[in-house]
Amino acid sequence: MYTTVPGATELSSPIRMWAEPESVEPQALEQLRNVAALPWTHGVAVMPDVHLGIGATVGSVIAMEGAVSPAAVGVDIGCGMSAVKTTLKADQLPDNLGKLRGRIEQAIPVGRGVHHKDLRLEAVQEPGAKKPLRGWHDFWEGFDELEPSVTRGKRGRSGEQMGTLGGGNHFLEVNVDTEGVVWLMLHSGSRGIGNQLAAYHIEVARTLPQNQDLPDPDLAVFLADTPQMAAYRRDLFWAQEYARRNRAVMLWLFAEVMRKEFPKIAFDKAISCHHNYVAEETYDGVDVLVTRKGAIRAGGGDLGIIPGSMGTGSYIVRGLGNDAAYNSASHGAGRRMSRTQARKQFSVEDLKKQTKGVECRKDPGVVDEIPGAYKDIRSVMAQQTDLVEIVAELKQVVCVKG
Repeated sequence: MYTTVPGATELSSPIRMWAEPESVEPQALEQLRNVAALPWTHGVAVMPDVHLGIGATVGSVIAMEGAVSPAAVGVDIGCGMSAVKTTLKADQLPDNLGKLRGRIEQAIPVGRGVHHKDLRLEAVQEPGAKKPLRGWHDFWEGFDELEPSVTRGKRGRSGEQMGTLGGGNHFLEVNVDTEGVVWLMLHSGSRGIGNQLAAYHIEVARTLPQNQDLPDPDLAVFLADTPQMAAYRRDLFWAQEYARRNRAVMLWLFAEVMRKEFPKIAFDKAISCHHNYVAEETYDGVDVLVTRKGAIRAGGGDLGIIPGSMGTGSYIVRGLGNDAAYNSASHGAGRRMSRTQARKQFSVEDLKKQTKGVECRKDPGVVDEIPGAYKDIRSVMAQQTDLVEIVAELKQVVCVKG
């Protein structure tokens, strides 16, 4: 059940929080109060993995009437998760998983890596799908309609990054559920082009008249029926589709690796969900633009994915359709400390201990992703039992980081 944010004014929109206020940083609480006080805000739902972000907290769902704040979406537009259940059992996996990790890394570029040869995108077929993913021609035609000052000269790079992981907290995993069944899972978004489009529109919003007296300039909004809103929506929805297709391509490549290693493997239908995005929805009889920044849609029956960290496991969930939360749930465990703090507090030896039993990188480059830098995923799940029900509990055995 939810609580309310202390200190919100009577003029503010409602803030419903599925977290204990005392567990949230004071700066994050202030961000929530600021966004609730905006004249366009219909309401705010705060997820149990909430933590400080830029402008708006990560782990917040903001419903606005006739407006949208690009910082409340985040700079990785369309970032999200994909997962698929296989017919493979844990006892069919090799004892040494290093070779499998290497083959996954060879098939799917990570970090700054790109595909240096054209992928057969017309052949992309998500595991469990009956037909290849269509609409590639129309999708790339849309690239030419995006903000030219951002996209000029970047068509080739955006094509090379399609089907790549990136870095930071993005990952590819082989998981095993409590029944001993193997799942594939990945986390990524709209890569460089999504980030650049987001950064451009955030700066444009800052210059608009309605945003000159905000408590935080990062909360700048676009208003309905303006050229700036139209341009943002065009670029935003294209970037969200880029992210969805990026994950689909990676899941296809991931499945191809598994087919070569395990020729008899088969797959269920893939699950995919954004957790940094905008959707047009209706609540309390009002049409609103809902931004989920570090949150997934959890409408009644919606399947979603809530990951923990690189050593603690993840959950496949089914939404319960809670309107008070704008049909949403958390997107993961959420960080409990910054990357800089994690690098200061933890060592490679700590990383090795906390990822024992997981085939993954164990070097200084990923210490900031150590499980100890994240909130306890079980506690996060316990705080949202009225938002989602657990379908499957997974534990990674292979984790590829960017």
